[in-house]
Amino acid sequence: MVSPETVSSIALSLPGAHQSAHFDVTDFRVSNKIFCTLPKPGVMGMRIDVAEQAALISEDPATFSAPDNRYGQSGWTFVELATVDPAQLRELITDAWRRLASKKLQAELDEAAAS
Repeated sequence: MVSPETVSSIALSLPGAHQSAHFDVTDFRVSNKIFCTLPKPGVMGMRIDVAEQAALISEDPATFSAPDNRYGQSGWTFVELATVDPAQLRELITDAWRRLASKKLQAELDEAAAS
């Protein structure tokens, strides 16, 4: 099981990321845009590519789901922290961050990974 503290640690390790709240829900932002949330105990929300969302839900519906609203239709995906693979979660959070991070921030992450 991945803890909310682990989600926070992963998200805040990314350049320019900070923690905030939206309607009393903890979220993580880059350039003041939300890339992942902790909407309820044991669940993380993130925005990913719609095709990737469909593939994840198809492969593992016990771990991944989409809200039945316009947010789900735009790629927002729920992740069950009890069943997600920690390495996969790190990759997904990073991908969600990359969708919103500036090229400069992405380059910072890439440079840090290369060294």
